[in-house]
Amino acid sequence: MPYKHLFFDLDHTLWDFDRNSAECLSELYTTFRLADAGITSESEFSRHFIDINKKLWADYDKNLIEHTYIRENRFPMAFRALGIDPALIKADLNAEYLRLLPYKPHLLESARELLDHLHGRYPMHIITNGFAEIQAIKMDSAEIAHYFTNVVTSENANAKKPDPLVFEYALRISGANAADSLMIGDNYEADILGAKGAGLDTVFYNPAGISVDEQPTYNIRHWSELMDIL
Repeated sequence: MPYKHLFFDLDHTLWDFDRNSAECLSELYTTFRLADAGITSESEFSRHFIDINKKLWADYDKNLIEHTYIRENRFPMAFRALGIDPALIKADLNAEYLRLLPYKPHLLESARELLDHLHGRYPMHIITNGFAEIQAIKMDSAEIAHYFTNVVTSENANAKKPDPLVFEYALRISGANAADSLMIGDNYEADILGAKGAGLDTVFYNPAGISVDEQPTYNIRHWSELMDIL
């Protein structure tokens, strides 16, 4: 298929959210002396937070909660999961987390190699449900902003994945047609089913090899497979 436009998700697809987040959580654990509050394991703190944060973002994608709920509740929920009263933590850890996180530069394995391979051959764009101001800093910190023509967020599209409206908005501002566009992402519901509902072909970036009921156009475990396709 001679695709003319490529659309990428950002977090967990190109930008290594888990690694970058874990680095921030390690810094918070040390800076705010969370061991003194009874959180005796940095790794357990990180694991609980990442699991809770992932679930909250999944609920957000399903329109069950708002952005503000994530920001206000993810750290208290992690503390309670660890058996710690959130009231004991006086610092605004969420504000500090949001300050640190977007400046982390790590990409997933072979992501930069993929972008170098595609750069200049296809117009490329980002479609993300992440916070607009944070996503822009992430891309600058990882030095990937120059690869992309447009960055579409749920805020400027007034819709979020998997709603077809966000993909239609992205197509419109990019001057692209669904029939010759390809959506690439790691989230089966938001990226794959959402884009398919808007008429785009899809690449499911699926390193874990999870089974899905409705097959994407391409189901890959490593970026080298996409380089072979494109």
